[in-house]
Amino acid sequence: MRFSILALLAAIAFAVPSAAAAKGAPPPLSAEAKARLPAVEAYLNSIRSLKSQFIQSSDDGGPMAAGTFQLLRPGRMRIDYDPPNANFIVADGRFVYFWDAEVREQQNAPIGSTLADFLLRERISLSGDVTVTRLEQEDGLLELTLVQTKDPGLGSLTLVFEEKPFGLRKWRVLDAQGRTTQVALQNPQFGVSLDKDQFYFRDPGRRRGRD
Repeated sequence: MRFSILALLAAIAFAVPSAAAAKGAPPPLSAEAKARLPAVEAYLNSIRSLKSQFIQSSDDGGPMAAGTFQLLRPGRMRIDYDPPNANFIVADGRFVYFWDAEVREQQNAPIGSTLADFLLRERISLSGDVTVTRLEQEDGLLELTLVQTKDPGLGSLTLVFEEKPFGLRKWRVLDAQGRTTQVALQNPQFGVSLDKDQFYFRDPGRRRGRD
């Protein structure tokens, strides 16, 4: 299922140029929107670990996919697809590794060059090198969209929070082809104990070859 890993890379990992993204400086937020940012920032910084099932979808009508998402801040993340899909993504604190089971190859990139960097930092900030371009409330949800401050023409990340109780429930990414990919968390568990050993890339092909 090569489509799935490429879509998930767009949804979670790579911050790629987007033809559909806004060019130039984004419009300023309202005073009311700005007043909410400190609380959202404090909530994001309170998330030190997270484990959740997820459902991935895109607006181009492609197939849906499901799997498990794990996060251990700072720097660590793991995404595994449900069988029979054997693709996975893992961040070890320095690099993000992408295993494509169909071609049995891995790719990697420094965490700092990916959208994942925002959620994996020791200290998350909604200012500085990222700029919040939109904050809207509707039907019990709060949506916050951010871009890179130095180049707002790069792909945007939208975080979606449930208001009551307040919590992260999904995110959306605009990719280079103007496609929106969404990852929705299912029954997320926050503050859970996670095994640090799983946040390292181990080549499945080499492991199988030694058995």
